[in-house]
Formats: sequence, structure tokens, C-alpha cells
Amino acid sequence: MEAFTLSRKDMADLLSSLKGQTDSTPIQVLQDAWSITYKDEVNAFISSGCPSIFEKILKGNKTEFGFSLNEIVSLANQIEYTTLSSSAVQNWVKRDIKELVGSPLLGKKYTVEQAATLLIVKDLKASLDFESIRKILTLVFNNPEDRSDDIIDPIDLYSAYSSVFDKVHHQPVPQIKNDGSMNDWMDQFIKDECEGILPSFKNLNEENLDIVLNVLLVTALTVQAAYYQSATKRYAQAALFMQGI
Repeated sequence: MEAFTLSRKDMADLLSSLKGQTDSTPIQVLQDAWSITYKDEVNAFISSGCPSIFEKILKGNKTEFGFSLNEIVSLANQIEYTTLSSSAVQNWVKRDIKELVGSPLLGKKYTVEQAATLLIVKDLKASLDFESIRKILTLVFNNPEDRSDDIIDPIDLYSAYSSVFDKVHHQPVPQIKNDGSMNDWMDQFIKDECEGILPSFKNLNEENLDIVLNVLLVTALTVQAAYYQSATKRYAQAALFMQGI
């Protein structure tokens, strides 16, 4: 990965820390992601061209972070295998997924949960149209101005499927015991990982756990699809470049 790129799991950890859901501070999350330890190294990273969104986080000491749409776009574009434009997000919040994101809740800024929702939508766009995305996410999210009625918090959903993607792409290959195809094995692996996450969601009845599992499977598989799309584009660009096209 490039110097300032984050894995989805790193980004999920960053969002959780910005919301105060973990013991790690945002600076500690970024230090771990970039393998830097001391304050002078952090300052060196800032002075060496660190993206402004990370500079804001590294220098910030707020108890509640808010993001402009452009900052959310900048954040998204630091995630591996992700490209997002400001014009696309403007259309999303004004029209396509207005009811899912809602208006800025911190003055003119969006909350961390709203940012997480937009990152989830970006991932789902790899496979689904907006109508399907709205139907899928309204299974677990309700009024964006009152997160207490959600089945699962947007940050928790993003964190959950990001951890599955991390297992697939950044962890050692487990011993494979399967007589079927690699596709069968991968599908079952992702399903098993999603099912393994369910106990972390407390106070959900069986019906809601089934809903969360299905949404988790959709999000985990669409991120895998986004990875293949990104890889396909890279190989296509390489092939054309080698031919001088």
C-alpha cells in the first residue's frame, strides 16, 4: 500500500476511535497503520505531504469530530481499492440516499456515523443500484438523527465487514479442507467469518441477528467484488501501457 493508504480495518478502527468506542486514540490508530512510533515521526509524516484529512486528525484534540463532504471524500480515497469523487457524493446526499444520511448534524459537518454510512454506500455501489442499497441499509438503519433505533450502528457494520475483508486479504491463508472449488471455499469462509461476528452484537433477538447476518454477507461480498474490479482495472491499464496505448 502507498504511504498514507489505510486498509478498511484500519479505517474502521479510526472511525471507532474518533467516536470514542475504543481505548486507542486516532493518533495511535494511524501510528499503528503506518508503523510509526514517536511524536517526531508523526510530525515528519505531516510535513512530508500527509493528506490534509489525516493532518486534521493528527493535530486535532476534539472530543467530537465532524467532516465536510469533501473531507469524507478525502478520507474514502485513502482506503485501499477505493476511488470516490466529490460530485458523486454530492448527488448521493442530495438525492440518491438522502434519507439514509440525512442533513449535517454538527453544524455544517457530518458525524462519524454519517461518514461511515457514506463509506458503506461506496462499497455497496460495486454491486448494487441505489434502490437496492436503500432497501438493504434500511433493514438495519433508521432515522439518521437518532441512532438509538438502529439495529446496528453504521460504524459497527463498517467495522464488522472490514474485519472479514482483512481476514481475506491481509491474514495468512488458513489450511484449506474442502473438496469443492476455491469459489465454494471462499464463499463459505466469508459466511463463517460473518457468523462468527454475530455474538459481538449484544441484545439482538434471533430475527434481528438474521437480518444483520444477511446484511453483513452482502457488504462483505460486495467489497470482495470491488477488489476484483480494482484489480481488473490495474491489469487492463498495465496491458495498454505495455502496448503504448
